[in-house]
Amino acid sequence: MPTRPYVIDEMISAKTIAARVEALAREIHDTFQGTDKLVVVGLLRGSFVFIADMVRELDLPVEVDFIEATSYGDSTESSREVRILKDLRGEIHDRDVLVVEDIVDTGYTLRHVVGLLRAKEPKRLKTVALLDKPTRREVDIKADWTGFEIPDEFVVGYGIDYAQRNRNLPYIGAVRFLAEE
Repeated sequence: MPTRPYVIDEMISAKTIAARVEALAREIHDTFQGTDKLVVVGLLRGSFVFIADMVRELDLPVEVDFIEATSYGDSTESSREVRILKDLRGEIHDRDVLVVEDIVDTGYTLRHVVGLLRAKEPKRLKTVALLDKPTRREVDIKADWTGFEIPDEFVVGYGIDYAQRNRNLPYIGAVRFLAEE
């Protein structure tokens, strides 16, 4: 799918992200301190950079697993229909679980995934999102920890994409679409 012409304005620097991930990891550590093993579940694909940085900062025994869910495809708008493309490989029954999400926008994806995981009866289930757009929320869900609250802008970088591009940017950038000539 061809993309519209755009530019990217840096919104949150790599240095600011690193400092916030470190602070979040300390808070998460305090909550899960004493656990025998924390299952950290990343929501693919957008959370892969965040989860990698997060688990390196956690001073806890961790197991990493992934769920791939989508409601965007290559679009800039959520379809509000969440599809699970890849489920967990491991067992989470009676285990401590941390769900790592890149961005909570309408809330449909996080709500859907949390519902699926709660049905597997974990001991504790908590959520962390790097970014939160509360003005876009359409369902009642909030992450237990949030890195940054951002305005209603389409963003890329630090694992987040537009049509599978810009995931490799070390910062979060706002996409500014250009007028087509």
